[in-house]
Amino acid sequence: MNDNHEYFMDVALEHARAEIGIGGRPIGSVIVKDGKIVGRGINTVVADKNPSAHAEVEAIRDACSKLRTLDLSGSTLYTTMEPCPACLATAILEAQIKRVVLGGRHARLGRKDLGDYSVESFLAFTKRDDVAVIAGVREAECDQLRSEWLRSLSDKQLRLETLRSLSA
Repeated sequence: MNDNHEYFMDVALEHARAEIGIGGRPIGSVIVKDGKIVGRGINTVVADKNPSAHAEVEAIRDACSKLRTLDLSGSTLYTTMEPCPACLATAILEAQIKRVVLGGRHARLGRKDLGDYSVESFLAFTKRDDVAVIAGVREAECDQLRSEWLRSLSDKQLRLETLRSLSA
């Protein structure tokens, strides 16, 4: 498996930047298998008015469609933001992805709506030891992108995002 984590995270960051340009949340994901990108996704929750349109889910859908399979064993998910519990439980684990490379972390951003959640804590809770997590790849760039996005929001949008992130 190709371990060029920075390169593939850069590709995910490019997708996340493009999403900012169309008013979405700056999260991008790619699925890599045998050193090649086989799936791409951006967070289109707002644009599609679909709460399940997270970047990780979109990348998994794209990869499964292109490869004509539900089994993405041997692939790696690169994502600019730590996958939420729903993405982890219902998409990543179901698709048999065994390695997740992430940039940003919810806790570092001060999100309180996810409590003490981390990918590692969820995997420990579910007694899953078959998924490798590589954190902090292009972390500063991922955090900076999130900050730039927050600055680009209107006052109303910023209030809504802040309320969502701070709710306990």
